[in-house]
Amino acid sequence: MNKLERDLLSQITDLHSVPQGSYNIRKNGESIKRVSNDEIKIVSKTDKSGIDVVIRDDVKNKSVHIPVIVTKSGFDDLTYNDFYIGDNCDVLIVAGCGIHNNGNKKSSHDGIHRFFVGKNSKVRYVEKHLAIGKDNIEKNLNPKTSIILKDGSQFEMETVQLEGVSYSNRETSAKLFGNSKLIIKEKILTTNNQIANTKFKVELIGDNSSVEVVSRSVAKDFSKQKFVSNIIGKSSCYGRVECDGIMVGNAQIVSIPQVQAKNINASLSHEASLGKIAGEQLIKLLSLGLNQQEAEDVILKGYLK
Repeated sequence: MNKLERDLLSQITDLHSVPQGSYNIRKNGESIKRVSNDEIKIVSKTDKSGIDVVIRDDVKNKSVHIPVIVTKSGFDDLTYNDFYIGDNCDVLIVAGCGIHNNGNKKSSHDGIHRFFVGKNSKVRYVEKHLAIGKDNIEKNLNPKTSIILKDGSQFEMETVQLEGVSYSNRETSAKLFGNSKLIIKEKILTTNNQIANTKFKVELIGDNSSVEVVSRSVAKDFSKQKFVSNIIGKSSCYGRVECDGIMVGNAQIVSIPQVQAKNINASLSHEASLGKIAGEQLIKLLSLGLNQQEAEDVILKGYLK
């Protein structure tokens, strides 16, 4: 990889060198570096593009990195990645995609991820998306994530869209069984004429299962965002959705939170808050000597931190 590709990789993984543990680095549709071991095996699929990541029972304090970079203009990447996490595990999985498109044709990456989490296991999943290059050339990212949590398992998902993505359609679905817990933290930034769509669907099937979804977004200029969530309580369970958005300029945000209680002991709630930067925050920063743009940048960075 050249310097630009290494920099792109470090921004989506927070890594500045080759990661320890198992990893698979994908570039322009091909695996260019891979390390696998007995605890965490990474195997190429034989019927389509993608990998199977198999984590055996009782693996703890280990990590696996599977970042993707796309640097060819006019290249559309599609990959199917399946994760099989055993019982009693505690692991970190880092994914994400960075696109650099300095050509004249659209580039895109569609990552289809499925997680099958065993009993009493804990997974932290970090997914970052970033696009750089010519502003007027499309750079599209469409992640699709499916999660199944067995009894007593926990899955924490941090999904971030940093900047530069022309269009994204982000879909996440999950099924939770007894005493399992799902935590989703989403952060999205759009500028110019970019469009970002987010859709969550979570089924709380087992007793004492729970989900918390917190989405924070900033839409600037003429960009548009749409947030749709559907939490379905089929048991004695708990679900909460919080969607907060800040608009700057002529941007638009649509939020459609939905909850469905199909069990008398389901406790579900949602709230949405959309608006502009608070005037008192701007005034305070302006009084400290910042100009309007600097003050807005400070507020927005803190909001998405």
